[in-house]
Amino acid sequence: MFRTLSQPSTARAVLVAALAAALLAASLLLAPFSRPEDAASAASRLDRTTFHDTMRQLWEDHVVWTRMVIVSVVADLPDADAGIARLMGNQDDIGGAIAPYYGQAAGDALSALLREHISGAAVLLTAAKAGDATGVEDASAAWYANADAIAAFLAAANPRAWPLAEMTAMMHEHLDLTLAEALARLEGRWADDVAAYDQIHHQILHMADMLSDGVIAQFPGRFSRAGQ
Repeated sequence: MFRTLSQPSTARAVLVAALAAALLAASLLLAPFSRPEDAASAASRLDRTTFHDTMRQLWEDHVVWTRMVIVSVVADLPDADAGIARLMGNQDDIGGAIAPYYGQAAGDALSALLREHISGAAVLLTAAKAGDATGVEDASAAWYANADAIAAFLAAANPRAWPLAEMTAMMHEHLDLTLAEALARLEGRWADDVAAYDQIHHQILHMADMLSDGVIAQFPGRFSRAGQ
């Protein structure tokens, strides 16, 4: 798997710098939203189940459209650009889902990090398809550094529900499974490709639930239970 390639010292330096920048940016963006939220009026509260299901739908779209793009790019299909555009839009939707709770600047920052996540995957897939070992190594290092930055951003937003170590592990698992899916598709191992996607789908639902549960726990006054 691509992840087993050794990372050069420059790549490690980039990773450390990215983490430091992400932690600083997250603390600046999210500090105003770390205090307890005042109870919202009953009319403005969102049903917890609705928020939970919405978050699942957004992250399911993330892995579904990632798969569609992998299939199209590997097979040189003409729909690749349309799929990429839809996938990029999904990253804005995810950022928009947290903006009501952490602020528009935080939502935009998360969207930007997720767009980098998609762009990095495209660079890695292109290098792998071309058999460019150096390109794969560099792209893999940058992609995992971005995953660490996303984990750091989320941990800064809600350290109690989203501890850094757990978010980092979850993001790395997401990347590992996506790489396994892409590699199986590139090598024509169709059963492995399907199995990898099934794992990704299961994992992303767990991640979506962790995120929605964390938001609800941090801002309980913004949500109601069914029937309330």
